[in-house]
Amino acid sequence: MDLTLPADVEAVRLRAKRFVDEVLLPAEADPASFGEGENVRLDLLEALRAQAKARGLWCPQMPQERGGQGLPTIGMAVVYEELGRSRFGPVACNCAAPDDGNMLVLEKVGTPEQKTCWLQPIVDGKVRSSIVMTEPAPGSGSDPAGMMLTRAEKRNDRYVVSGRKWFITGAEGAAHFILLARTSDDPRRGLTAMLFHKDQPGWRVLRRIPIMGPEEHGGHCEVELDGLEVPFEAVLLEEGLGMKVTQIRLGIARLTHCMRWLGMARRALEIADPYVRERRAFGQRLAEKESVQAMLGEAAMAIEIGRLLTMRAAAKIDAGDKAQKEVSMAKIQVADALHRAVDTAIQLLGAKGYSKDTPLEWMYRYARQARLVDGASEVHRMVVARELLRDVGGFFAWP
Repeated sequence: MDLTLPADVEAVRLRAKRFVDEVLLPAEADPASFGEGENVRLDLLEALRAQAKARGLWCPQMPQERGGQGLPTIGMAVVYEELGRSRFGPVACNCAAPDDGNMLVLEKVGTPEQKTCWLQPIVDGKVRSSIVMTEPAPGSGSDPAGMMLTRAEKRNDRYVVSGRKWFITGAEGAAHFILLARTSDDPRRGLTAMLFHKDQPGWRVLRRIPIMGPEEHGGHCEVELDGLEVPFEAVLLEEGLGMKVTQIRLGIARLTHCMRWLGMARRALEIADPYVRERRAFGQRLAEKESVQAMLGEAAMAIEIGRLLTMRAAAKIDAGDKAQKEVSMAKIQVADALHRAVDTAIQLLGAKGYSKDTPLEWMYRYARQARLVDGASEVHRMVVARELLRDVGGFFAWP
């Protein structure tokens, strides 16, 4: 099995690494670089984005004709990992959630008109976007097809939408929205995906929900839809194919989360590395102690397993496969590996790791969401088990 990166992919990866080391990590080290929600200050972000464009790192996931780098999924994996070493990396290069997943699904399923109107402004960095799907209980969470309560009723040449959504990432600062709503009670084709703009009447942000971890730009919001009118031409694919749109978007979005999280996990061990090499206790450097070596070895191995699972899923996607079980396995493994790596680094640095003198406490709070977002780990284990029970021999077959 040859894991050698293609020369063009390796070139972009090295550019990403240099950008992180030379520009982003120094910016991240300055407390003045941060704005609302413990995220990069918006005026600084514009300057960082200009540098990303100049270095050929803008939108690695988008086709070159749209202004991106045109990387395959395996290329995205290694470049996103490098960018994920900095808290500013993904957003500086316009490959952060939720814009990243929204761009990918619009590029895949949007009509030419929809791509011009809704996709290209996100690619150009002129607007931010959000996906409006999750609902307060008893509404949809991990089972949108069975539990979606938001309804879109046909009226003349448009849908009229009513309902309530929450934990809508980036809603407060987004201009373009992908909305999932129920258009019928058909158990398989009851949901429809549609697009709306922030200036359309009939919806509002009720509140920005306080969360444990740092926020994306625009927060995580509770949203009310009360008479929002969406014309038929703003439907993605067609009526009743909302779950297909969702599966396309979340499949790749889950994997891109893994790519970025691997970079953050590596960064945690990078932060711990000089400390354990230099710090002495009871006559030995920490790095010489067997217990410390065991902690570092377990964390490093968990990251490497996550990298291999992520790359396998990426290669299958590039080959035209949905890679559903591979994505789920990567999501489970990498979420756990991220938490393990950050927790290990904090433990080794002691009080310094728990303080705000390093990014580790920020990363620890961020890492806890990894086992929840885009499908809880328990749901992904169900996906893996379902595939195993469907065909145990095929599950373990070589390509």
